[in-house]
Amino acid sequence: MAGTGKKKPPLVADKRRAAQASAKKRSTAKSTTTNKRRRAPAKRRGGLIGLITGLFRWIFTLIWRLLWRGAAVVLLLISAGVFYYYSTLPPVGELVDARAQGSVTMLDRDGAVYAWRGEQFGGAITPDTISPNLTHAIVATEDKRFYSHFGVSPRGVAGAIKINLSEGRGALSGHGGSTITQQTAKLLCLGVPFDPAEWKSETEYEADCRRGSMSRKIKEAIYAMGLEARYTKDEILTIYLNRAFLGAGARGFEAAAQRYFGKSAASVDPAEAAMLAGLLVAPTRYAPTNDLERSQRRAQTVLNLMQEQGYLTAAQAEQARIHPAELSAAAEARAGGYFADWVMDQGPDFLTRDTTEDVILRTTFDGRMQKAAESALDYVFETKLKEGSKAQAAIVVMSSDGAVRAMVGGRKFKGVAGQFNRAIMAKRQTGSSFKPFVYAAALELGYSANDTVLDAPLTLNIPGSGPWSPKNYSRNYQGNVTLTEALKQSLNTAAVRVSESVGRENVRKVAEGFGIESDLAAGPALALGASESTLLEMTGAFAGILNGGTSVEPYGILELRLMGDDTPLIGQDGGLGERVISREAAEQLTYMMYEVVQGGTGRRAALDDREAAGKSGTTQAARDAWFLGFTADYVAGVWMGYDDNTPLSGVTGGGLPAEIWHEVMLRVHEGLPVTPLPMRRPVNPLPAQLPDDINAVRSDNAAPAPQPVPQPIPQPVPVREPDLVERIIDDVLGGLFGRRN
Repeated sequence: MAGTGKKKPPLVADKRRAAQASAKKRSTAKSTTTNKRRRAPAKRRGGLIGLITGLFRWIFTLIWRLLWRGAAVVLLLISAGVFYYYSTLPPVGELVDARAQGSVTMLDRDGAVYAWRGEQFGGAITPDTISPNLTHAIVATEDKRFYSHFGVSPRGVAGAIKINLSEGRGALSGHGGSTITQQTAKLLCLGVPFDPAEWKSETEYEADCRRGSMSRKIKEAIYAMGLEARYTKDEILTIYLNRAFLGAGARGFEAAAQRYFGKSAASVDPAEAAMLAGLLVAPTRYAPTNDLERSQRRAQTVLNLMQEQGYLTAAQAEQARIHPAELSAAAEARAGGYFADWVMDQGPDFLTRDTTEDVILRTTFDGRMQKAAESALDYVFETKLKEGSKAQAAIVVMSSDGAVRAMVGGRKFKGVAGQFNRAIMAKRQTGSSFKPFVYAAALELGYSANDTVLDAPLTLNIPGSGPWSPKNYSRNYQGNVTLTEALKQSLNTAAVRVSESVGRENVRKVAEGFGIESDLAAGPALALGASESTLLEMTGAFAGILNGGTSVEPYGILELRLMGDDTPLIGQDGGLGERVISREAAEQLTYMMYEVVQGGTGRRAALDDREAAGKSGTTQAARDAWFLGFTADYVAGVWMGYDDNTPLSGVTGGGLPAEIWHEVMLRVHEGLPVTPLPMRRPVNPLPAQLPDDINAVRSDNAAPAPQPVPQPIPQPVPVREPDLVERIIDDVLGGLFGRRN
């Protein structure tokens, strides 16, 4: 078939291939160009600048790698520490009371609480059971971000460092910026319990817990985060509320509220809450029992913080400032003072000073009499002594059976630490206040208050010392005087003659029988009070005269029992002991001592509305001045002097001590019915004369004077039958030396 002569049309497939080949060629060329650009070597800075830049780049890279790896390790270690503490923390209930020492609560004679000792725990409390005022005061003062932080407050730490540096201290010295959680960690001692085998005392243990080293602070922070992980905020606050030490032996806010205000922590008002929260900074320094005004000033600061943070309105804060917190009556009495300290020594240590239990002590204490004694002492010192006088005084008031009702161990001076109780610790010469025991021995041997003795110059030879010549205070002598007059005027030579006549050994036995336990002088100066004794001993001895001649053991504990247990472990009904002299002798001696107060050396002690008996005493150079005496109801003793034995200026026992005694007994007997003294006036108007064969100079080596028998009274009084006399003497000697039928 013949062709037409036309060209064939190009195939479509061929065009597509050509287009694809062309695109591929262009793409390959572009890729080649790009790769050439990438592979082109970067331009580097040469020389020294390039070397330094590279070095810094390498160092920065190394530091960065070390930092983030180190931070990761630290974070891992902190997490491990937090988890460890979290896993070891017990339930909250086991942490609220971990005291190693128990407490002693003291009740007065009427059953009211008046003192505490040891570590007092008032019972478990929670934020829900206490006054909101208290929660707000604590949070405002100690940690205003408590409910928002995780146990540690970086802002608080930074603020504390800033304050420390601005005050010229080291960054970590002074303010610590601790949160309540960190303080709780410290109270828990980071979970390390007290071990008596490791620590000498709980005080030393707690001091170690409060150490502020850097390592300790790091552990504290980790432990605090463990607390936050384990407990709720309210549970942490519960531990804090119960374990915080708040001064005066109070552990926890319930104990502190009871101790200072006599009320529960659930009912404290804003002023009281502020005072309690203010104690946290320095419990002992700011304790209101130490310095109420200082504690009130600190509370003002807390009230300001509560107002600033919105917990109190301006009106509420101002009301609290106008009416600051005041102490309860028991707290105002300084927690029982000297009496409470003395009572703690009367019981067994394992139930008092070293108790691990909570103990209740019912005592003989009478708060009204204690206040009477303290106010009387203050009154006399303020009105009778020069301002700034450092003279000291002590007072004891007791019942005739030895039950101690009040005790003042001395005046307190600012800046003087410790509680030296002069009523029980100071042994001082008794002076003429010892003379009643001389006359008690004579009366017990049958002499009468109306019998006579010679008051005249006297010299005795003392082996190793030579002649000794006692003199009367007035330097005058009255010749023959009755025993009553000799005691009334406190005549020294007469007292020595009586002592030598009846025998020093008998005088010594009477004094010891009445409770004078100190070593008694061996020479004739025994009669003039050359021996030393304590005020408590002497007051107890005079109580034996009042009760009719029976010795007493001064006591302060009526009952001791464990808290929550009604069965007493220790009980006491009274302090009466053995008979020392007959009732007749005691009643005659009471009459003689009544005369001392009526018109003798003790007349400044006389009471207008009731009979009183007593005896003054002044030692050599007036280093000690005493007055001891009694009414039908109570016995009281007063001592006055200087702790360093400086002589008193113009003071005798019949002076200021008698006036203090008078003021004490006026207050003690206020409102009491008048009761006459149990005394026996002498019936016999014609006295017998004590032998005077010691008037001449003689040696102490000579045979002791024979025991005298009272001379028969001349007619018209009938002479007693000899056998009756012998029976009477045997009876009284039996009472003196302990023989009983």
